[in-house]
Formats: sequence, C-alpha cells, structure tokens
Amino acid sequence: MKSGEPHSTPSFAEIAREWGRIGCTSFGGPPTQIAMLRELCVARRRWLGDSDFERALAATNLLPGPAATQLAIYCAWRLRGPGGGLVGGLALILPGLVAILALSALFLSGTPPTWLRGAGLGAGAAVAAVAVAAGLTIARPIWARAVGGQRPWLLAYGLAGAAAAALAGPGLVLVLLACGVIEVARRRLAPSGPGAYIWLAGWRQLRRWPVHPARQSSSAWALLASGVEPGGTAALVWTAFKVGALAFGGGFVIVPLMQADAVNTYHWMTHEQFLTAVALGQVTPGPILQTVAAVGYSAAGLAGGMLAAAVAFAPSFAFVLLGAPRLESLVANERVVAFLAGAAPAAAGAIIGAAIPLAASLSERWQYFVLAGAAVSLLLLGREILPTLLLAGAAGVAAALLGAPIPR
Repeated sequence: MKSGEPHSTPSFAEIAREWGRIGCTSFGGPPTQIAMLRELCVARRRWLGDSDFERALAATNLLPGPAATQLAIYCAWRLRGPGGGLVGGLALILPGLVAILALSALFLSGTPPTWLRGAGLGAGAAVAAVAVAAGLTIARPIWARAVGGQRPWLLAYGLAGAAAAALAGPGLVLVLLACGVIEVARRRLAPSGPGAYIWLAGWRQLRRWPVHPARQSSSAWALLASGVEPGGTAALVWTAFKVGALAFGGGFVIVPLMQADAVNTYHWMTHEQFLTAVALGQVTPGPILQTVAAVGYSAAGLAGGMLAAAVAFAPSFAFVLLGAPRLESLVANERVVAFLAGAAPAAAGAIIGAAIPLAASLSERWQYFVLAGAAVSLLLLGREILPTLLLAGAAGVAAALLGAPIPR
C-alpha cells in the first residue's frame, strides 16, 4: 500500500507496534510525542483527519495529567474503542517505564561507583535550569494569548504558583485548585467588580462545589497517607495519585508536587537522589510522569516503582476511556476552559518556582558551575533539554574522575 493511502482500521497488534515505536523513540518530551502521533495517525496512515486530531489535542490539553499520553490513548480509542485505548496507552508508556526502573536500580540503589554518582549529580545539577526552561515554555504562549486586562490576573496566578512551589510544599495542590476556582468565579462576575468580592466569590464557589466520591476518596487517601502508615504504601499511593490526577499545565509540574513528599516529608530520597530521578525522567523516552516510578523505587523497591507508576497513570486512562465520548465537548465548556485559564499559569509559575528549592538542594560547589552552564545552554542559547542533561552528566563524570567531592 502506498504511503498516505487511506488505511483500514488497525488491529490491536498494529496499535501495539506503532504506539510502542513512539514509546521507544519519543525523546524530547510532549512536543516530540505529539508530532510523532500526528505523523502516524494523520499524515502517514490517515486514520484521523487533521481537524479530528486538533480537537483531540485541544481537549486533552484541558485535562490534568500528561496531555501527550492522554492524546495517544484517545487516538487509539478512536480507532479500536476502549481496548485500543488501553493497548495504545500501555504500549506508549511501558518502554520508558522499563528504562527508568532499570536506571533507578543502577543510580538509586546500593552504592554505585563514584563516576556513576558523579553522572547523576551532574545531570541533577542542571534540573533547576530545566525547570525554568519548562515553565517559560508553558508561560510564553499563555501570556501571548492574553489581552491586556487578563495579564494582571495571569501574573497573580503565576506568582501564587511560584511562591507555593518554593515555600508551601504539599500546599501547592490547593493553590493550583484555588487559582482555577477563582478564575471561574471571576469570569462569572463583572470585570469591574471589587477585587475583594471576586476573591470572596471564588471561595464561595469552592464551598458550593459538591464533594463527589472521587474527591472523598482522594481526601481519604490523604488521611491514610498522613496518619495510618507514615511513609508507607498509603503515602506512596497518595503521592502518585496526586501527581497523576492533579498536575495541571504540563508534565514538569509533578516535580514540585513530588519533591516535598519524597524528600522532606517521607524521606524516601535525599535531595541529590531526587535531582537524579528528575534527570532520569528527562533522558528516558515517554512522559515525564514516569519519574514517579523512580520515587516509588526509592520508597519500596521494584514493587514500589511499579505501584507508583500504575497509580499515577491510572487517572489518565480513566479520564480518556470513561469520558472519551464527551471529551471533545470540553473545548466548548466555559467553566472547564476558565478553570484551566487560572490553573495553567499557576502551574507554569510553580514549575519556575520549583527551581529555587531544586537549586538550593545542590550540595557541592562544582554543581553550581554545571547549573550555570545548563542555564546558559537552555535559556540563552535555546539548546534542547536532552543534550544539555547529557552534557551535564558528562561534566559530573569528569568532576568525579578529577577528584571533586562526590557525596554518597
């Protein structure tokens, strides 16, 4: 069959093969995954029309969690129903998950050789610069689309998210939700209304929202995580669920959502190990959400890594497979769009704000030179994240071989 010729509905095996190929080769984050999905489904096989793909992309961008992964699940659902969505999503996720668990075993367990610890510390030192670059990538188009009267609110949401990521730790989720609710309330009121009344209306709107079973269960997990088994399975499940179900505005927002739990609250990892885990999530193919598997590995070994990944990705499958028939209608839902208009800039601010504790957690002087080099590469020269992290890791290896201090 000639390239570009209309193709019959793919088999499950074909979905597994094609989505698995994307899962193995999609280095570079969501833009790469989306481009590869478009090339496969629209340009090469013509399984979907261009307008269908664009509507699906717009709809998945309104959901919390990894939008590119949800788009892959949705495209497979369009082709073969729920079974296709499940097969396509798993085929996309599993290659990167296997890779990050293998690297976690290498970098995060036992006592790796000095040069390997140096590689992890070097790549980890660049993570703060990656956070700033990722946050700016999200923030720029949001700012460009806003008209003059909206920009002060965007700035306020962004600053609130940045402050929460830098200072509040576990309270970041509440700040993201509050910014979304305030924007919903603000759009329902006259733009000229008093600022205090808008904030009060946002709070009242939050109070009026019914507590659905899903919210009750998440609250129950929070209670379990804090009171039943501190630092145990319930805490790991809550952390994974939080980053999978409440990450608005881009995958990197999971970093500030995880850091407080993994390092400060439950002490599953040291600061250095957390930075290494984030770097591993960037250099492996697939969604950055699979970084949670490295956190789970540090908390409870291979079983913990697999459990954390399963819990973190479950909301994405649920959102798409249960809501697929109505998913594209989200684009026309004013409340959903308004909520994201508040939560997304807060998430962008949180990603940028996370750079503060990430940089503060560096323990050796030479790491700050690596961080400075990464900042120049990413923010001034516009280089890609993957080669920058690989160079930072190489710098760490060189530092270790030259006798620089390498903490255990």
